[in-house]
Amino acid sequence: MGEYGIVPGQRVAILWDSSSPGEALKALVDKIQAVVGADNKVCVENVDQLFQSRHGESSFEVVLSGLVPGSAAQHSAELLAEIARVLRPGGRVLLREPVLTGPANNSSIKTAARLPTALTLSGLVEVKELQKEALSPQEVQAVREHLGYQGKDLLSLQLEGRKPNFEVGSSSQLQLPFAKKAAPSGKPSVDPAAARLWTISASEMNDEEMDLLDSDELLDSEDLKKPDPSSLRAPSCKDLGKKKACKNCTCGLAEELEQEKRSSQPKSACGNCYLGDAFRCASCPYLGMPAFKPGEKILLQESQLHDA
Repeated sequence: MGEYGIVPGQRVAILWDSSSPGEALKALVDKIQAVVGADNKVCVENVDQLFQSRHGESSFEVVLSGLVPGSAAQHSAELLAEIARVLRPGGRVLLREPVLTGPANNSSIKTAARLPTALTLSGLVEVKELQKEALSPQEVQAVREHLGYQGKDLLSLQLEGRKPNFEVGSSSQLQLPFAKKAAPSGKPSVDPAAARLWTISASEMNDEEMDLLDSDELLDSEDLKKPDPSSLRAPSCKDLGKKKACKNCTCGLAEELEQEKRSSQPKSACGNCYLGDAFRCASCPYLGMPAFKPGEKILLQESQLHDA
């Protein structure tokens, strides 16, 4: 097995950034090229230009990022997602990145615990740590120049992750264990006689020969009794203090309240007071007043009350 577990014939992508020394990058490319063969199997890309390169999905078996000696490459969530996209199902990514040994302290540099999580969130599986070591003087200088971090609590962390053995958006049929089992050979799943019992054809629908059952015959004397409206009221309607019926009342409370309202209205002794003077008695207090509607409330003046 060759360098980084690469075998001949594989397509490999090597990612570098501005902190990667040129001579070290060329040496890494030559080493990988010697393993995979001279058939243009190695692709060298800048991390900032990977999105513009427009590689198709599942283009590489292996992606190497940040492995150039002296590099201080940082892997954003977008970069890791793009790496996962261009990897073939089952392909591997090997990357190295300077990480903090302590809290982040508002720094853009990830911690040793956060970097594996970032790979997992990008869609990679089987993420594992391969190597953790102190930064070389050249890498420390790269961190200060390109990342602007002056602290000394840094380590170089190398990880490996794999793309799942399927492409994003792919689908396959699941074989569920509770699928319907086939009926044993030689034995029908349904008894033909039982099936015939519950079937009827159009030719059998002869009204003259069929006995139709009257639905009223299914009701007995108890079913025909009219229920007491009070028994149909909701618990809130049975409240003695409630004097207002619900909207679209069906329990009879609305009719009961309407009846009470009518019975409380004043009634005329002769029943003709509202018709006008031609129908009123000589002692009627409404003499001289125009006709009014039955039940309409009429206010009499004090002089009219005395005359009455």
